[in-house]
Amino acid sequence: MGIEVSASIAAPVEQVFSWHARPGAVRRLTPPWQSISVVVEADSLRDGRAVLSLPAGVRWVARHDPAGYEPPYRFVDQLAGGPLGRLLSWRHTHDFAPDGDGTRLTDRVDTAVPAAVLRPIFGYRHRQLTDDLAAHGWGRQLDDRGLTVAVTGASGTVGRALVPFLTTGGHRVVRLVRRTPQGPGERQWSPEQPADDLLDGVDALVHLAGAGIAGRFTEAHKRAIRATRVGPTHRLAELAARRGVTTLVTASAIGYYGPNRGGETLTEASARGDGYLAEVVADWEDATAPAREAGVRTVSVRTGIVQTPRGGVLRLQRRLFNTGLGGRLGTGDQWLSWIAVDDLVDIYYRALLDPALAGPVNAVAPEPVRNRDYTRTLAHVLRRPAILPVPAAGPRLLLGEQGLRELALASQRVRPAALAARGHHFRWPDLGPALRHLLGRTA
Repeated sequence: MGIEVSASIAAPVEQVFSWHARPGAVRRLTPPWQSISVVVEADSLRDGRAVLSLPAGVRWVARHDPAGYEPPYRFVDQLAGGPLGRLLSWRHTHDFAPDGDGTRLTDRVDTAVPAAVLRPIFGYRHRQLTDDLAAHGWGRQLDDRGLTVAVTGASGTVGRALVPFLTTGGHRVVRLVRRTPQGPGERQWSPEQPADDLLDGVDALVHLAGAGIAGRFTEAHKRAIRATRVGPTHRLAELAARRGVTTLVTASAIGYYGPNRGGETLTEASARGDGYLAEVVADWEDATAPAREAGVRTVSVRTGIVQTPRGGVLRLQRRLFNTGLGGRLGTGDQWLSWIAVDDLVDIYYRALLDPALAGPVNAVAPEPVRNRDYTRTLAHVLRRPAILPVPAAGPRLLLGEQGLRELALASQRVRPAALAARGHHFRWPDLGPALRHLLGRTA
């Protein structure tokens, strides 16, 4: 039993093999719909060891076999030891062969696991690899240097996708953490008083950190949302200006446009909206002024509703739909400006590398959808019903009246005009294919 699948990759053999050898590769290839997390990455394709955490505390230990290591044409890993290793056989051979100007990648897994279980996993892996290599390709055309990038919020939903993408592209990432650093790739960061040498040797800073928006909009929660965004961003912008950082990319949100602008198409040139979140986002973006005024290229990534089963709205919706409780919210007329997590990663990458990109950038897919169309599409992908509307009482209980208005029932029809002007390519411009990829429901 087992499986053998192959894909044509539009990159030379050496480049494809090297991608797999860099830190972050196994994280980029782990399907997001599975309850699997990477504990330890292998430090070598020749004889390294990777450890993955599975549900119920089970550990998957994969050891690379030196006898199968033939760079840049082959490497092999196999399940090793432990309770799982005694129950299950697994030997995974990765073959790389020249295919014209590209590479024919063949994955062969010898195991008792049925092919029907494995096929969606390898479909996901091959698409991720293809798209990541393509993004690194256009990235090199913009700037072919290997950058040193400092990242706050590296353990968050976006950071967990962005950091391994950067490292597999040959960039060095310095994680700015608030706890005690656990290795040379981390530096301790105090949001209230960042150390003067925090950004030494750093080319660019990506600032993602901030308290989660979701939650009941109490006064304490609203204070935390503001306090973890405006002040820390201002202090990092001042430090970036002093220490010679060339690029500052900060998270922002389409909440800037207010909770309800009707059917108005909103671009980066649109006026700020009303409401608490619009005010916070405006102050958050203004906090980058010290860097901008010092000549640091500064980009504020106004992010839409991020689609990933690892967090946010899709994780919650997936659970509801799987139990048969999914449905449109209220009338379903609200506009939802969404973005697949890997497209968001690509937007941050362009913001880091593209010298023509500055100021606010709408990080949304080209085609927003109404809430009823979103729920209908998700139900179809998950093969679940979406018949009964979700009453507003539920979100009101969780978020409060203000949270219901500014989050759950927000309607924002946003277009990525700045990216369109740069000819930016989206991996997932349409919702259905994006959800099928993220949830392992591809044909």
